[in-house]
Amino acid sequence: MLDAIRWDSDLIRRYDLAGPRYTSYPTAMQFHEQISPFDFLHALRESRKALRPLSLYVHVPFCANICYYCACNKVITKDRGRAQPYLKRLEQEIGLVACHLDPGQTVEQLHFGGGTPTFLSHDELRQLMGQLREHFNLLDGDSGDYGIEIDPREADWSTMGLLRELGFNRVSIGLQDLDPAVQRAVNRLQSLDETRAVIDAARTLQFRSINIDLIYGLPKQTPLGFARTVEEVINLQPDRLSVFNYAHLPDRFKPQRRINPSDLPSPADKLHMLEHTIEQLTGAGYRYIGMDHFALPDDELAIAQEESRLQRNFQGYTTHGHCDLIGLGVSAISQIGELYCQNNGDITKYQHTLASEQLATSRGLLCNLDDRIRREVIQHIICNLHLPFARIEQAFNIDFRGYFSAQWPALKTMAEDGLIALDNEQLTVLPAGRLLVRSVCMVFDAYLAQQTRQRFSRVI
Repeated sequence: MLDAIRWDSDLIRRYDLAGPRYTSYPTAMQFHEQISPFDFLHALRESRKALRPLSLYVHVPFCANICYYCACNKVITKDRGRAQPYLKRLEQEIGLVACHLDPGQTVEQLHFGGGTPTFLSHDELRQLMGQLREHFNLLDGDSGDYGIEIDPREADWSTMGLLRELGFNRVSIGLQDLDPAVQRAVNRLQSLDETRAVIDAARTLQFRSINIDLIYGLPKQTPLGFARTVEEVINLQPDRLSVFNYAHLPDRFKPQRRINPSDLPSPADKLHMLEHTIEQLTGAGYRYIGMDHFALPDDELAIAQEESRLQRNFQGYTTHGHCDLIGLGVSAISQIGELYCQNNGDITKYQHTLASEQLATSRGLLCNLDDRIRREVIQHIICNLHLPFARIEQAFNIDFRGYFSAQWPALKTMAEDGLIALDNEQLTVLPAGRLLVRSVCMVFDAYLAQQTRQRFSRVI
């Protein structure tokens, strides 16, 4: 069974290393400033020639309040007027990008992230969606996967009604933890009633899918308290759940400096939280997809994994990995063909560049053949938990065992430890390796030895 997980504390202690989450390979750590707007435009034209379908990501960076755990690119402000200058430049970017694409390229997937997308007023949301529909071929009839991240403190029934009217059919709700002590420690006071009201509205308005985000490892959390949160969340019956491991990296993310390290749970308590959460969710019928994600058996992610066609990109697990991903907004990342590129992460520089009628691309990477081979390997392992070597050999005209001879001893060790099954034809992630799949993928990462591991979260 794909949803089988075997908890092995000894293996977890040995393989719980810091490493990438592999929303891409190579990861954003490898991006460099030699990638320019010209490279981005060239990739867009190639996408147009191939008539590839599109996935759009729109970054709305504004939040009215700061959450101390947050590692996102954001602007904290109570001034709602700050959004207008940003939207002006965002709409300019939409026009500059779309003119290089073909009207026949349909937008299969759309996602608004942040920040808090509902920081925008109803009129601003209408205006932004109007611009997207004018310049891109958005699907009608509710056939696209169009999602938005929601802070229940920033949304009500009228907001949910507007989002449904605008074409959104998926919603991702930040919850993190219901314990008031934990909420105070991370500066995010949010009641169960507020969250339930948004979910009730989404169900009444026939949103197709509801996702809830939780975080374990936050200050003041205890195994018992987090178990109560998970129990309440199960009662809300979301279609998907993301249960993230909080990575305390205050040197990288300034808001985390407001968290008292002595309030963080011990590594043993974090492990206990995760173990019990898995028991609770699988006991309630959820399947473990991987990388902190759970879904009901009839969810398309669970079905795609059963059928070995699950994919992964900067938006996480997806069934739209065949699309060219176009990121719009400050710090947004695009993946078009073999090119990764990222907009400037400074909102002032982003707006200034677009004011000069120039795209805000500031860094990126063009994949070479080795990158493409390793990306395909990592994708198969992290998504579908099974890698038939013949698939890689046929796609790239290589001998798998010979190409990865340097990695073979590490793979054999993992096989001896029971993380994977390995022979000359295939690699399969075993139940004891499900939680440690990132560690398996890290074996194939050609860049990892050159990087500072402290910049990554731990596997568990």
